[in-house]
Amino acid sequence: MPWNRDQYPESLKYFMAPVRNKAIEIANALLEDGYEESRAIAIATAQAKEWGEKHHKQIRKKGHEENK
Repeated sequence: MPWNRDQYPESLKYFMAPVRNKAIEIANALLEDGYEESRAIAIATAQAKEWGEKHHKQIRKKGHEENK
């Protein structure tokens, strides 16, 4: 199932919009390449986090940061 800015995996709901949108873009590309949904989400999440860090973006919404 391709995702968009309004409908995306639950695991991305606390990500900031730019990082979430990058994850959606990556996940959709992986789905087109034949990856299973769960694998596409995992890869896209990791790559979007890297992208966000590289571009100095806040990754998660305040109050939902990892390693609290």
